[in-house]
Amino acid sequence: MSKILIISEPEARRVSLQTILTFMGEQSEEVLPAQAASHLQSDQALGAILIDAEATSVIDALSQAYPHLPFVLVGQSSQACSGNLVGRVAEPVTYPQLTQMLHRCQAYLSRRPGSATSVQNKTKLFRSLIGKSAEIQAVRHMIEQVAPTEANVLILGESGTGKEVVARNVHYLSNRKSGPFIPVNCGAIPGELLESELFGHEKGAFTGAVSSRKGRFELAEGGTLFLDEIGDMPLQMQVKLLRVLQERTYERVGGVKPIPCNVRVIAATHRDLETMISEGNFREDLYYRLNVFPIDSPPLRERSEDIPLLLQELVSRAENESGSTVKFTQASLQSLMEHPWAGNVRELSNLVERLLILYPNRVVDVGDLPPKYQHLEADGYEPDYPEELLEREAINALFGADDDSDDKTLDDSSAEMQGAMTGDSHNLPQDGLNLKEYLADLEVNLITQALEQQEWVVARAAEVLGMRRTTLVEKMRKYGLSKE
Repeated sequence: MSKILIISEPEARRVSLQTILTFMGEQSEEVLPAQAASHLQSDQALGAILIDAEATSVIDALSQAYPHLPFVLVGQSSQACSGNLVGRVAEPVTYPQLTQMLHRCQAYLSRRPGSATSVQNKTKLFRSLIGKSAEIQAVRHMIEQVAPTEANVLILGESGTGKEVVARNVHYLSNRKSGPFIPVNCGAIPGELLESELFGHEKGAFTGAVSSRKGRFELAEGGTLFLDEIGDMPLQMQVKLLRVLQERTYERVGGVKPIPCNVRVIAATHRDLETMISEGNFREDLYYRLNVFPIDSPPLRERSEDIPLLLQELVSRAENESGSTVKFTQASLQSLMEHPWAGNVRELSNLVERLLILYPNRVVDVGDLPPKYQHLEADGYEPDYPEELLEREAINALFGADDDSDDKTLDDSSAEMQGAMTGDSHNLPQDGLNLKEYLADLEVNLITQALEQQEWVVARAAEVLGMRRTTLVEKMRKYGLSKE
């Protein structure tokens, strides 16, 4: 958010609020109630006001003087929260309470009349092995145990659980960390090309082989070869891979010279290999060669307690890369923790990327999440803007247009109403006038025209006038307007 101003008499309260906001990464300033008015006049970079609920002498005056800023009361008070008094936090102030109120402040700022949203660039995200659950700690422990050895590793788990992340951790904690890490997706390469891709080929070995080429085994010499989706490897290639694992030598396609192999093999799959063995689709001897040290990568739904840490890591990386960040209310975190996550960590990272695009540098609540992720009741908060602010924006919309500008276009209905007010009606009478009564008569006139034009269908009239239906209903009630 923009800077947050703390207005409070007790110094302890000001210091406490400033400490919490600093922990949250928010900029803030603190002033005494007596200094608040002059500070608000001079500082144009404020985004929200945290005001002591006991400062009754200045709350009404300041909130009415600055209707474009959201105010949050701190402490116990009988003051009703409406308009730009968006809510209250009880003491002692907690992180979940404050993030919820900051979300309301941002909703007030972003949706107020005359505001505009900005579009941020897309942010690329990465996944990582993050969490404090027993499941992920067990994975880390197994990685630490097997990494220093030369044992083949088989990583099992659903798509998107971070199997390649596990493989890279094994490599970078091993004695081969200075060597290359070469990943190969066995399911993405056609079976007839997989042999050449893994073992390389000699010039003229087949049509199109115009020169010799190293395979992935040769490129991974002294390092680690990661065979992702090993369950998709054709049976004829499984035989050749088994021979390499047993003999530690291989030959290029079209070659006769054996090449020694000093490569550690890590394989991964989302398939049930034992079922594939019983169905004759995977070799049992290769399975036991690969399955020296199995590691199960747990699905995200089984470690939902890790979601807050994963979100923190993903957002932190995005902030370092692009400068954009996003925060989550306690309710939105709880809703995400109840989601089944069929796509696992990959799905979570995609969601964070989407939220960074939609809500850059803002606080996300349950209602901001895509519908499929809303597993809790969304906060029904709807900004209630002071009438003075709405009237000010309505006047700006009516009189602020530049008649000589070709960039400004109006709907036919708006143009008719604009035309109705041209001529001498803009000239101030010699004897003066009561501006408030004049504007009220003008508002009644325009509302009546819109209602009659739309056959007293309130929703359509509100659309023509550029306001919410509920606002128009309130104004009709205020002026006693009805079809009868």
